[in-house]
Amino acid sequence: MDHAQRSAGKATPPYELFLALHRRAEPFVMPNAWDGASAVLLKRAGFEALGSSSIAIAFALGRQDGRHEVSRTDAIANAALLARLSGLPVNGDLEDGFGPDPEDCARTVQAAIESGLAGLGIEDTTADPERPIHDFDRAVARVRRAAQVARGRIVLTARTDNFLQGRVDLDDTIRRLSAFAEVGADVLYAPALPDLEAIRAVVRAVAPKPVNVVVGPRSLGGALYGRAMAALQEAAEALRSGDLAAATRGSRMADIAALLPGAKAPAR
Repeated sequence: MDHAQRSAGKATPPYELFLALHRRAEPFVMPNAWDGASAVLLKRAGFEALGSSSIAIAFALGRQDGRHEVSRTDAIANAALLARLSGLPVNGDLEDGFGPDPEDCARTVQAAIESGLAGLGIEDTTADPERPIHDFDRAVARVRRAAQVARGRIVLTARTDNFLQGRVDLDDTIRRLSAFAEVGADVLYAPALPDLEAIRAVVRAVAPKPVNVVVGPRSLGGALYGRAMAALQEAAEALRSGDLAAATRGSRMADIAALLPGAKAPAR
């Protein structure tokens, strides 16, 4: 087998697949999974990439989101599980990079690369409810250092949480995202922008780099997990009232098991 044949048979790295999704003309939808079952179910639904969900991981462990109550190791392990089971490019929702300093972000990026993630996000949040957003210069320095480690190895999404934290300042949001783009971020993201005109302003400011956009009132990570928890609550209420049929209505365990490693091949 010559070199060309070997190259043709080589799988495209997740990073390259994920980057290509961001560079194509039409948008793609990236839902957030939180465990193995949700990852394989979303893959079966036809999605091309997945994100992890920091809030779902935190709630599953009985902890608060965005407070460093989930470790870097646990967050990355969860995202790597989603990637391994789904075979899809996975973006790690890795919050503020698990520390205030640029080197904390660098360590998080390196760990994400070593775990086989296709992408990750770094926020300008502080994990301090009293002072939730980093100052501009510190925020940019953190993204710059993350980009130095990420370049050509993993897709880096740089995110400002101004609007999510009640700092309704579009000019500062655009200033931050533009600076993040200039220091090497691949994708830009500002959740909770108020309207389409604000989204358009962000897109124009950072072009030609792609922009991640929340469709709906909140992120899909929290929304899908919340939907699952609402179904559990409805089932619990039905069980308490004695309606076993309603309480046990749902996906068959055998159908989910069939999507996981080690499933038995169907009889012929």
